[in-house]
Order: sequence, then C-alpha cells, then structure tokens
Amino acid sequence: MFRMADRKAELERKKARLAQIREEKKRKEEERKRREAEEARASKKVPDPSEIERKRIETEQLLKEFGLEEQRRAQAAVPSMVAAEPPGVTQKKAPVSADDRPLPTLARKSLKLSLTDTSVINIPPREKVQYSKETQTIVEVQEKEESEEEIEPIPVVEEPPPDKKEEEEKEEEAQRPQELTDEEKQQILLSDDFQTFFNNSSRVIERALAEEMDIFYDYGGQDLEEREGPEAGSKMSLQRQFNDERWSRYRTVTYLDWSAQYPELLVASYNNNEESPNEPDGVCLVWNMKFKKTTPEYIFHCQSAVMAATYAKFHPNLVVGGTYSGQIVLWDNRSNKRTPVQRTPLSAAAHTHPVYCVDVVGTQNAHNLITVSTDGKMCSWSLDMLSNPQESMELQHKQSKAVAVTCMSFPPNDVNNFVVGSEEMAVYTGCRHGSKAGINEIFEGHQGPVTSIDCHPATGQVDFSHLFLTSSFDWTVKLWSVKHQRPLYSFEDNSDYVYDVRWSPIHPAVFATGDGMGRLDVWNLNNDSEVPTASVTLDMQPAINRVRWHQSGHQVACGDADGRVWIYDIGEQIAVPRTDEWQKFVRTLSDMRANMVDSQDEGGLASARTSMSSSPLR
Repeated sequence: MFRMADRKAELERKKARLAQIREEKKRKEEERKRREAEEARASKKVPDPSEIERKRIETEQLLKEFGLEEQRRAQAAVPSMVAAEPPGVTQKKAPVSADDRPLPTLARKSLKLSLTDTSVINIPPREKVQYSKETQTIVEVQEKEESEEEIEPIPVVEEPPPDKKEEEEKEEEAQRPQELTDEEKQQILLSDDFQTFFNNSSRVIERALAEEMDIFYDYGGQDLEEREGPEAGSKMSLQRQFNDERWSRYRTVTYLDWSAQYPELLVASYNNNEESPNEPDGVCLVWNMKFKKTTPEYIFHCQSAVMAATYAKFHPNLVVGGTYSGQIVLWDNRSNKRTPVQRTPLSAAAHTHPVYCVDVVGTQNAHNLITVSTDGKMCSWSLDMLSNPQESMELQHKQSKAVAVTCMSFPPNDVNNFVVGSEEMAVYTGCRHGSKAGINEIFEGHQGPVTSIDCHPATGQVDFSHLFLTSSFDWTVKLWSVKHQRPLYSFEDNSDYVYDVRWSPIHPAVFATGDGMGRLDVWNLNNDSEVPTASVTLDMQPAINRVRWHQSGHQVACGDADGRVWIYDIGEQIAVPRTDEWQKFVRTLSDMRANMVDSQDEGGLASARTSMSSSPLR
C-alpha cells in the first residue's frame, strides 16, 4: 500500500519536473525570437527627410556654379515638344543607362526648326501574271514548279530551353552504355551462362557460314552421269574430309563410331601427340556431317591416349572412351567441360591394362557397358556409376594364360555370347553368363595378331548371325562361322597389314576393309570373292586404322594414321541390295563351304602321303 503511494508521488514529481522543463524551454525560445527581431529592425536604417532636402539644395548650388541650370531646364522642355507632333507618328524611346548618358557640356547651340518639302512615292502592288493554255509549255511548268518548291519556307526548329536541354543530355548520358572494367569483363567471360551462350552461338554461326547448297541439283541422276559417267553408281566418291590443325594433327585415329540418335554425328578418338607434350594425351572429336563446317562440333580430352570410343547407345549425349592407362572415361556434351564427367578408378577391381574394346549392349531399359583390356579382364558397368564394375571375369582358354584381347564383337540382339580376337593370332567365342561363362571355343587360322572382328548384322530374309569377319597383320581378311572352327574363306588381295573390317548394315554380302597402304576396299561376295568390287587409295597413302559404315549403308568413314577422317559415298549399285541378294549369298556360302571341305580333304591326303613316305620299311 505504502509502495503504491510512494510510486504515485514519484510519478507526480516527475510530471511536474517535465512541465517545468517545457516552460523553461518555451521561455528561452520566445526570448531568442524577440532578440532576433530587434536586431533585424536595428539593421534597417530609414533615411531622415531633412537629410534628403539638404542634399538636394547642395546639388542645386553646384549646378549653378557650373552654369548647368539652363541646360537642365531645356532638357525638361523636350517632352512638351514631343507631345506636339502630329498623330500617327510614334517615336521609340530606348532606355538610357547611366553609362550611355551624354557628358555635360558648358555651351549648347539653340535648336533651329525649318519647313521641308515631302515627296510621295507610290509603289504599285505586285502584278499577278496568268498565262493561257496555248502559251504554256512543259518546261515552263516544270520551272515554275521547281521555283515554287525552292521558295518553300524552311522549317524552323525551336531549340529547347537550356534547362530542358541539360535534362535531355543527362538522360542520354544515363542511357549511354557504360564501359566495363577489366575485372567485370573477365567475370562475364568466365561465367557459365556466357560460356553456354558463346558455344551454342558459335556453332550456329559456323554452320550458317559454311553451308553451301546446290539448288539446281537433279535427283533424277542426270547430273551424276554427266559428271562421273554412266558407271558412277558402282564407284566410291569422296564427300568430306575432317581434320583439325590443333587437335588431330600428328595424332592417329584409333576408333570411329556413328551416333544412333543423331546420324549426322561421328565421334573419332585419337592417341597422344608426341610433337606437343603439353597437350592432353587423349582426344575425342565429334564431327558433324550435316553442315559444311570444318571444325569439330565437340572437343573432349583426357590425360591418357584414347584407344576406343563409342556413343552410349541409349544416351545420345554421352560418349564412352577406353584409355591406354586402363581407365574408362565418360564425357557429356551437355556439360561445358571438355574433361570427363565420370571415370573409373585405377584399381585391381577395374582395368589396369590398355582397353581396346568398348561396347554398349542390351535394351533401352536394361543395358550395360562392356569393356575388355589386354590382360583378358572383361568388366560390365552401369553408366550411372563407374566407381566399381557390376561384374568382372578373366578370359582364359582351358585354364591357360589370359587371352590378350585386341577386338570384340557381339552378335545382333545378343547380350550373352561374344567373339574376341587376340594377339596370339587366335579367335575365341565366349559367354558372359551361365555354366559356360568365359572362353568356350578357339578358332585358328591367322598367322598374325587379329586387328579387328565384326559379327554379321543379319538384317533381312535369312539369318546370317553365325558369320563373322576378322582382319590381321598377316595381310588377310577371313570369313568365319561359329559352326566351323576353320575359316570359310580367306581374302588375300591386300599387300599390307589389314587394320579393320566391317559388314554393311543393309547388304548381306558387302563389307569394307582398310589396310596399311591407305587402300579402302568394298567387297560384294555375290559378285566376286577374289577382288574387291570398288577400291580407292587415300592421298599420301596413310595407313587406314578404322572403318565404319553409316547406318544408312550409303557412306563409309575411315580414319588414317595422320589424324584425318574421310567420308566416302558408296554408289547405289554397290550399297543398295536387290531382293534376291540374300538367296544369292546363301548359294555363295554353300560354294565356299564346299571349297573348304575339298581343301581340307586334299590337305589330309597330302599329310597322309607324307607320313607314309617317312615311315621306315619293315
């Protein structure tokens, strides 16, 4: 109770104190205003009337002393004279400043007025001349019109007032682009948005500048016959050549692959450039066939030579590479980086030897990346995670040493069975799964390392999936069947190493080969099995390391040892199969099989005679 009373009393004291402070402040403010008003009145001094009268009298006395009183009176009389002038005459009076007033003179002449005669001049108005139609001419009309046009008044442009003009100049200066500093420029150049914009824009502009189209091309074939003769359909013609001065010069093409989703894109892998040790060892370039540009669409690289590269079959943006160090690398063209977005570890669980075989097998929903290294290790990977293989196994034949695999191929629509070629001059068949997983059978016949192997695509009326082709350092190409362990036929028309062989994707009896002399051959077994149907030799005769058919079957790409990629058009008479080609190829295979049996029988009889002649007599 007492505390409440004390608190109220304290509040009352504080209120009284605040009121006192406010009153003191108000009093000081009024006193300050009163003092300022007094100072203002003291500063304004009002002149005394008596002082003005005294100064006027002194001035009159000075004028009398100098004799200027008469002059002042005469000047005062001038307004009365001006008022006496006749009406209608006006006289402009300019204001006279203190500087323009005449100096006072001691003597002034008296004014003399006199009468003068006025002359009246009458100026007639401008005569309006009209001409009749008979006297008018075209020239006169034109001259009159020109003169009238010339007399047109020039429009007067009113200048804006100075304030408005300054405002407009300030607005223009504000709208004018400002110069960026070096740091701001560098920051923009290094940003991801600018890199994406620049890369996409440069590709579009490059395509537009390089595009050349023949609008008069005749699709009826008349132009082709005129240029190349009536047999143009049975020849090969060079369409494009790809090479880059920086990225492909002094490198060797190690692999080629066409994109399944974008048929105009071709990826080529290259090994290291010994002339430029500072450049990346491994390079992959994506070339575009659709536009006439001479630079690669995409550039990828890594720190080890790329020995094999392929498009991920069901992922159009991904490129997979096998390297000399054993790493599997993955590039993504959606990324602004040229380096791999994924790579496998260099560990015992993965590859530690060069990888020459890379392939994606399976379907859209279930597919795997299959890789094989030269130490005989086969790994199965998921493209989503390359940190560890899903499966791995050692390829060995009958518990002997590991197979040094150089090439691999899967039959069409088969993810389990495969064939591989080796450095030991032999070919092997194998399985990934089941009781027979690993190497099953061996096929011997080559006299040198096997450089390439390709299973028949088997698209057509008859199933030829049991057939496969191999090439070798022994200068030969051999045709095999998994049903026979001896080659069905040996093609021996080459004079150097044969580095690659590939079946046509649309013709059952056509395949292409490339050798070390720079010769590209196209064979049609239904026409001739002794010599190629068409052949061409590259300029400077560099070795052809890789050959790939386009999925349309009308073009062949080959890569050489000088880093160049050549695209050849195949004539329709070679590339396009007729309806009876499959049956003709069946008969061709039967003849080859019969010849093989005959040669084996002759070889058996010869060996038997040799053994009998060498046996001792009893």
